[in-house]
Amino acid sequence: MIRLTVNGQAFDLDIEDDTPLLWVLRDHLGLKGTKFGCGAALCGACTVHVDGELVRSCVRPLASLDGATVTTIEGVSDANGDLHPVQQAWMDEGVPQCGYCQSGMIMSAIRLLEVHPDPSDAQIAEFMTNLCRCGTYARVARATKRAAKS
Repeated sequence: MIRLTVNGQAFDLDIEDDTPLLWVLRDHLGLKGTKFGCGAALCGACTVHVDGELVRSCVRPLASLDGATVTTIEGVSDANGDLHPVQQAWMDEGVPQCGYCQSGMIMSAIRLLEVHPDPSDAQIAEFMTNLCRCGTYARVARATKRAAKS
């Protein structure tokens, strides 16, 4: 039995220990916002926060998470359902095209702004390692800077 807190809700999970966190979130908890991309922790579509740190959930086994706190894209808006400033900036800048990578991108940008509240272009480029097939990287940088100001 693994105890996990996801988006503020505690769960006791009786699931195979080697099940990747991504599949726990999607298949067992019904949280579909975190996406499967490459399955090798390279693309970032599956990025979530675990105990405040960025984690590529496609390769993180459940057994390594007992007692952890996980935040997914579904958990970043406030209690009233208002968008997180990064989500709002994403909308204001028109970042998504296909949108597939966006939940992971947003989770990475949120963490970036926690580490660097007023990031430089170089810090954004270094920190934001998520891949985007649509190539909206310039919009991602603009949205991240916009969110930093809010």
